[in-house]
Amino acid sequence: MKKKVLVILFFVLLGNSVSVMAQTEPEDIAVATDEYQDSFYESLKQKGIENYDKAIVSLEKCIKLKSNDAVAYFELGKNYLKLKEYQNAQNAFEKAIQIDSKNKWYWLGVYDVSFETKNYPLAIETIQKIIQFDEEYKDDLISLYMITNQFEKALLAINEMNDKFGKSDDRERYKQQILSQGKFQNTEIDNLISQIKLNPKEESNYVNLILLYSKTAETDKALDIAKQLAKEIPTSEWAQLSLFKAYLDQNQADKAIKSMNFILSNPKIDSKIKHRTLNEFLIYVNKNPQYGPDLEKAIGYFDNDPNVDVAKEIGKFYHSKNQFENAIKYYEKDLSANSDTDRETNLLLLEAYSQAKQFVPMTKRAMTMIEVYPSQPQFYYYAGLGNNQLQQFKNAKTVLEMGLDYVVDDKKMEANFNIQLGEAYNGLGDAKKKEEYFLKANELLKQKK
Repeated sequence: MKKKVLVILFFVLLGNSVSVMAQTEPEDIAVATDEYQDSFYESLKQKGIENYDKAIVSLEKCIKLKSNDAVAYFELGKNYLKLKEYQNAQNAFEKAIQIDSKNKWYWLGVYDVSFETKNYPLAIETIQKIIQFDEEYKDDLISLYMITNQFEKALLAINEMNDKFGKSDDRERYKQQILSQGKFQNTEIDNLISQIKLNPKEESNYVNLILLYSKTAETDKALDIAKQLAKEIPTSEWAQLSLFKAYLDQNQADKAIKSMNFILSNPKIDSKIKHRTLNEFLIYVNKNPQYGPDLEKAIGYFDNDPNVDVAKEIGKFYHSKNQFENAIKYYEKDLSANSDTDRETNLLLLEAYSQAKQFVPMTKRAMTMIEVYPSQPQFYYYAGLGNNQLQQFKNAKTVLEMGLDYVVDDKKMEANFNIQLGEAYNGLGDAKKKEEYFLKANELLKQKK
C-alpha cells in the first residue's frame, strides 16, 4: 500500500524563536526555555544524521523540562520508529495523542507503527480517526480492507470515494479484484443503476453495467442498458450494441456492419454478446448473400476463440438450410484453420460433399480419413460411395468390404453398406452378387422399422 507522505518540515529561525504554521508538523513549536530549545534542536540535528539514540536522549531531556509537551513525544515516537522499537514508538505517539487528540500527525504516528507491525485491526481503527481530519485518507482504509479481505466494506468505501473525489486507478483496480469473485457483483450492479439515475450522461457507468451483466450471462439486460445508453448518449461507441440490431431491422446494412465490427473487435465485450451478434448477421446474410464477404471478415474475429468453433457452426447453419455449397466452404475453412483431422467436422463435410455431388474431393478426403481413423465405418462408406459414383467399382468393392467389418449394432449403416456393395457389383457386371446385397439391405431396413 502506498501510504501518505506524512511530514514536510520548514523551520524559520528568528532570533531565539520559532514561528509555526497552523496544523503543520508539530516540530514547529513555540519557544520554551533556552535549555529546552537547545535539547530539541539537538534532537533534530541527531535525527537528521540518523543518530536516533542520541536524538532520543535529547528528547527525554525536553520531556523532563516540559512533561506535557506533545511535540516532544511525537518526535520521540518517530525516532523509536526509525530504530524499529515499535512498542516504545507506539507508547510515545499515544502519549502525544493524550495531550492533543486533535492533531492528525500524532494519529498518523500510531498508524505508521500499526502498519509496519502488520497490526491491521489497530491500523483500521487509527485510520478511521484520521479520516475525521482528512477524508482522502479513506484510500488507505480501502487498502487495509483489501489486505484484510473485508471486500464488502472496501467496495462501499470505493464507491463513496469515487462519488466524492472521482475515480482513481488504484480504486478501479481494487474494484475489479472484488467483482471478479462474483458474489459482490449484485452490490455493484445496484450501485451502477443508482449512478445512472443520478447522472445519465456519464458513459462509464453504462459500460461497467453492460460488462457486469455480460459476466453474469444476463445478455438481454446488457442489451437493454445499451439501448438506454444509445438514447442518452447517441455518440457513444458502446451504443452500437443496441443499434446493430436496429440497423439490421431497418436494412441499413452498412451501418449494421460498422456496429458489428466494433462489437466483435472490442476485447471488453463478452463472447456471448459477440456470438449473438454474429448469429444475427448470419441470418441476415442468408437472406442477403451479397454481404457474404463481410461475414467472412466477421468470422476472423473468432479465430482464437477457445469456446466456440465459429466456422463449423456457420457450416452447420448452412447445412441445416440445405445450402451445401456454403456449408462446404465453412467446413473447409474450419479444417484449414484448426485440426484437419477433426472427426465431427470431416463427417459433416463428407455429408455435404455427397449432397452437393462433389464426389472427387469426397472420395479423396474419405480415403485420407480411413488412414487416420481405421476403425470408423463412416469413412469407408463415403469412400465406397464416392468410388461408385466415379465408376471406380473395384476400389468401391474393396473399401466397402473392409469397412463393413467395423459396423456394429447399426442396421441403417449396415443397410447402406450393402446397397453400395450391390452398386459396386452391378458396375462389375455381377448381377447375382448385386441382388444378394440389395436383398440383404431390404431385410436390414425392415428390421430397422
